[in-house]
Amino acid sequence: MTSNVILGSMASLTYEKAGVPHLKGDPGYNRKITSLIRSTRIPGVLGSATGFAALFDPKKSGVRDPLLVASTDGVGTKLEIARLQKRHDTVGIDLVAMCVNDVITCGARPLFFLDYFAAGKFEPPVVEKVLRGITAGCRQAGCALIGGETAIMPGFYAGANSGLAAEYDLAGFSVGVVDRRKVVSGSRIRKGDQLLGLASTGFHSNGYSLLRKIFSKKELAGKIGAELLTPTQIYVKPVLSLLETAELRGIVNITGGGFYDNLPRVIPDGLGASIDRRRWPCPGIFGQVQKAGGIATPEMYRTFNMGIGMVLVLKPESVRLVRRKLRAQFRITSWPIGEIIRGSGVEVL
Repeated sequence: MTSNVILGSMASLTYEKAGVPHLKGDPGYNRKITSLIRSTRIPGVLGSATGFAALFDPKKSGVRDPLLVASTDGVGTKLEIARLQKRHDTVGIDLVAMCVNDVITCGARPLFFLDYFAAGKFEPPVVEKVLRGITAGCRQAGCALIGGETAIMPGFYAGANSGLAAEYDLAGFSVGVVDRRKVVSGSRIRKGDQLLGLASTGFHSNGYSLLRKIFSKKELAGKIGAELLTPTQIYVKPVLSLLETAELRGIVNITGGGFYDNLPRVIPDGLGASIDRRRWPCPGIFGQVQKAGGIATPEMYRTFNMGIGMVLVLKPESVRLVRRKLRAQFRITSWPIGEIIRGSGVEVL
């Protein structure tokens, strides 16, 4: 008798009333996300866009002796800038970029991508805008979005307030493929090789915890925040094209850790890198941040990309051809910013 009373009172509660909608059973929602996912489809994608797991046929990659290459990342506290700007259509591009730009450092072509979106409240317009950014990033990278997860966790993330969207977090995972004989590992780097810096589109998705310490919420909701929200450059197609015509001895994604921490990850023991910061025009926003925060120059180059989003290590005779191709075919500006030297670590002169 008592148990019946308890069950009767509990029957009035539902998962949806607790704040979690039944998204998987919503035909309208499924049609919307399926359409976006299909816009990224490439050869090799199999199965349903809304299945329990995603299928991909690696034989369709055309690689004879394939090695799989994987990377996972997030967007970090740049998401707070998106909330303050009330703009959510670019952080999905950042999410894809942070993963596929790592995959390409091995000389691999990204095949597919999966995303994870978590929020305290389900807000369909926000979710759709984020997903549109993710699919745009996948198309830029030439990879397929083959799955993901939308997790609604009431009370875990802060809800909507002051006209802003509810807090949310993003994570992503990308898998690529490269022929075993064509892996770019840095092992062929030699003294005298040149460092070619490829222009960034700003801060990309690194250092935003520091940026949020420097600028007020009012500033981040205004003009400065709009500039800080510029999406990360995706370098996949330019680098893949270069690999067909030039020997790239090393490929370095300048992310968290800047120049000092990232370049040594590919340079062999006994060698180091010398960078001359006068060789490229550092965008003014970096100087503005340094002045506003009173940040020492070495810390700037250890935290931010300073206008260089990726570094290619090349033989000296390849630099001119590579620069010309980047500019003509992909509209990417690049500069010879330094060279490989005997020693260890990185010096920024």
